[in-house]
Amino acid sequence: MSLVTTHQMLTDARENGYAIAAFNCENMEMIQAILAAGQEMHAPVILQTTPTTLRYASAALFVANAKAAAEAVSIPVALHLDHGNSHALADEAVRAGYSSIMIDGSELSLAENIAFTKQTVDACTLLGIPVEGELGQVGGKEDDLEREGGGYTDPAEAVEFVAQTGVSSLAIGIGTAHGVYTTAPVLKPELVSALRDCVSVPLVLHGASGLGEDVVKDLITRGISKVNYATELRIAYTQAVRTFLAQNEGCIDPKKYGAHAREAVKQLVMSRIAICGCQGRA
Repeated sequence: MSLVTTHQMLTDARENGYAIAAFNCENMEMIQAILAAGQEMHAPVILQTTPTTLRYASAALFVANAKAAAEAVSIPVALHLDHGNSHALADEAVRAGYSSIMIDGSELSLAENIAFTKQTVDACTLLGIPVEGELGQVGGKEDDLEREGGGYTDPAEAVEFVAQTGVSSLAIGIGTAHGVYTTAPVLKPELVSALRDCVSVPLVLHGASGLGEDVVKDLITRGISKVNYATELRIAYTQAVRTFLAQNEGCIDPKKYGAHAREAVKQLVMSRIAICGCQGRA
């Protein structure tokens, strides 16, 4: 199947009370693992790449990989720019063939974030590409993004932000953080419910790696329609490579330890699809 946008995926998820699992990928093996898991569970999936990933390998290269892999499966697959931090990067991703864009102006003032986000929304709307914005900061470190703590999203500001920007989905701050949790996050799950009631677009949860299964399920019940996973996949891939090489010291074939890591990522992705409740939704 060709790459699709995230619009119908997230609309269906919001209307039917489940979430789409979105996975950050760093290489071909991770793309293969994510799509194999989705195919086996008949689940739509979102592939995501961050700005530093696109500095490591170009947007065009990731599009080529994603398109080839998507055409080999029968499930809906979207390719999404995660935490796009400039209009130039968003434009590069769109021109290369990304089917969904996130533009992150959450470190700006409300007025500046609205103006920054709307510029990308206006450009992408002409091409039928949905845009995710962010209001209220997600703490921790991911990519070049590092923040001391998570800022909670204000419902009144969220209403204004969605109305003024025209975003297709909204990443919200409820106390989660990117990276590995060293202390228990102070979450405000009731904020998800409040935001679900006051804005009309699907809500996105960042910083899900490390959260308990029951916590994520509760947030989905309250109104989260897209759950992002990144750090967990990197850990699973890297640990699998280390384990394989420790047990096979003479191995010099990247295909062998790559296949081992690919399977580890696939199993993790399947478990996260089950948590989000999107199995059988393809």
